[in-house]
Amino acid sequence: QVQLVESGGGLVQAGGSLRLSCAASGSIFKINVMGWYRQAPGKQRELVARIFSGGSTNYADSVKGRFTISRDNAKNTVNLQMNSLKPEDTAVYYCAGDLLIVMATIPARHWGQGTQVTVSS
Repeated sequence: QVQLVESGGGLVQAGGSLRLSCAASGSIFKINVMGWYRQAPGKQRELVARIFSGGSTNYADSVKGRFTISRDNAKNTVNLQMNSLKPEDTAVYYCAGDLLIVMATIPARHWGQGTQVTVSS
C-alpha cells in the first residue's frame, strides 16, 4: 500500500557531494516524520537525519554541518544533501517515513529499499 523509493546514491570522492531523494506514494493520510538512516557493513543501522512535518530537524553528530535534510509535504518527498563526504559515510542509505495510512489509526514506520553511497579516499 505504501512505497518509499530512493534515488541519488553512487560513488564519489572524499570531499564531494551527493543528493539523495525519496518519494513516498500510496494510501498515505499523513506523514509525521521522514528521515534517512544508514547501515555500513558490520554495523547497526543508525539515524542520519530526520525532519518532522512542522520542519524541525535532528542530525547525527557525525553529519552536522555537512548534511542537510529537507522535505516537500505536498509531494511527500524528502531529500538529503550531503556535502564534504568522507569515506566513513560509506553505507547503504535508507529512507524512512513514520506515517499514517488511510483508514489506519496508528502510524507505522515504512522503509525504502536502500541506496548505496560509496565515498573513496
